[in-house]
Amino acid sequence: MGFLDSILGRTKPKQADLDALFQVPSAAITLQASLGLVPTGDGAVCYRAAAGPAFADTQAGVLDLLRAATDAPEVRVTTDGFGFTWLEVDHPPYDAQTSDLGGLCTDLHAVNTTLEVNGFGTALLCTLVPFADSAGRRVGLVYLYKQGTFYPFAPVDDGAGGEQRRDDLLEIQVRDALNGDLRLEADRQRWLALWGAPGL
Repeated sequence: MGFLDSILGRTKPKQADLDALFQVPSAAITLQASLGLVPTGDGAVCYRAAAGPAFADTQAGVLDLLRAATDAPEVRVTTDGFGFTWLEVDHPPYDAQTSDLGGLCTDLHAVNTTLEVNGFGTALLCTLVPFADSAGRRVGLVYLYKQGTFYPFAPVDDGAGGEQRRDDLLEIQVRDALNGDLRLEADRQRWLALWGAPGL
C-alpha cells in the first residue's frame, strides 16, 4: 500500500490464496481425530454466473476439464434459491482406506483458478467442503474467496421443515479444532449461512 493510500484510508483488497484449499486434507485429519467428522467426498464452488458467451464458454471449459480425467468425478451446475450458481464436484463417499480428499481439493482449485484466470475472479464467492459424523451432524468448511479465510457452517435439520437454525456449538468446536491448521475468519459476521448449499 502506498503512502497516499494509507493517509486517505484506502486499502488494497486481500488476494485470494487458492493454494489454501490444499490445506483441507490435513484439516480433515484433525476434524476426524477431534470431532469424528469425516469428509463426505463432495465439494462445490459458488459464484455469480455472468451473462454472455465468454462466461458460458469458461464454465463449459471447466466442466470439460473435470470430466476428462480417467477417474472423473460427477460434476453438475445448479442454481440455488438466491440465484447463485454452484458447480458441484462429487467424489465417492469417504472411506478411510481409499478416499482421496486431495483429488477433490485439486478439482475445486481448478474450478476457482479457471474462473479467475479468465477474468471472472470477481464472480467467485466461496468454496464448500462438507463433513459429517456418525450421528448425522453436518458441517461445511467454507473458504471465502475474497477474504482468503475459512469458517465452519453447521445447519441443523430438525426433519420437520421448521425454521432454519445453526449448530453454534459445533461451529465453535470446529473453529477451535482447526485453529492451527487453517487461516480462519476472525469476524463471525462473515460466517454467512449457506442455507440449501449442496452437501449440507
